[in-house]
Amino acid sequence: MTSAKGASPIATNKLLPEKPRLVLASQSPRRKELLATIGIVPDDIIATDIDETPKTDETPRLLAKRLAQEKAFAAAKAGKDALYLAADTVVGVGRRILGKPQSADDACAMLGLLSGRAHRVYSGIALHKPDGTMTHRLVEARIKFKRLTTPEIEGYIHTREWEGKAGAYGIQGLAGVFVLSLSGSYSAVVGLPLYETAALLQGAGYPAFPTSPAKP
Repeated sequence: MTSAKGASPIATNKLLPEKPRLVLASQSPRRKELLATIGIVPDDIIATDIDETPKTDETPRLLAKRLAQEKAFAAAKAGKDALYLAADTVVGVGRRILGKPQSADDACAMLGLLSGRAHRVYSGIALHKPDGTMTHRLVEARIKFKRLTTPEIEGYIHTREWEGKAGAYGIQGLAGVFVLSLSGSYSAVVGLPLYETAALLQGAGYPAFPTSPAKP
């Protein structure tokens, strides 16, 4: 498009809104990889240091929601010129919270508890915006494990794949063979529910869903 005769061309791209900066408040490689699968690359990645100890009588659902929000708030202290995306994943058996195992024995006990039964994975996400407001979502998935034999549990413990993972397993790895059924979002179980994350980003002015190319 051009202006009146004799004038210089109008730079139409200046009329397009500028995409906000996106900071991922998590050093989890899994969350970074999940974002990459939908074409999103954070402008920065920072770690947050918060107390993740569950409160008295706090349920797995409420814990996942609270920790995601607290991580987003903590990350936003670095500045107010960006979107800060945080997440937290909690595994629950009833009201019992299965966090990250502190030892091989701890991981072995968790896998024994999950053996042959259903459990739930709660994935909380929170997005802190430049104006100081926050939006959040909580996604729930139900998983059922096969009955695990002692050699299977010991073999999995030997791989050390359980380290740093809530519930002592990663569905995207070797533990995938333990899963009889999954109801809900697979990406949420891995660590970041992609649909809900994209919806939060889109609502904050960050393009996250594929669109048709702009016509000339």
